Amino acid sequence: MGRMVDAGDLVDAVLIAERLGLSHSQNVHKLRERHEDFPAPVATLGRLRIWLWSEIEAWARATGRLR
Repeated sequence: MGRMVDAGDLVDAVLIAERLGLSHSQNVHKLRERHEDFPAPVATLGRLRIWLWSEIEAWARATGRLR
């Protein structure tokens, strides 16, 4: 059985971009391509990728990207 996740912790590229102060969700995909330590999505639904905000936030703080 998988781990339990708070639904409020689930984010897509649009929410990540908003929370990190990026101008467009495409910039999230550029971060994924350029930084191998960028957290992996926890789910992929068709073309939609879902991440845990807690993992993105920790990565962003560690790399100085959280605004």
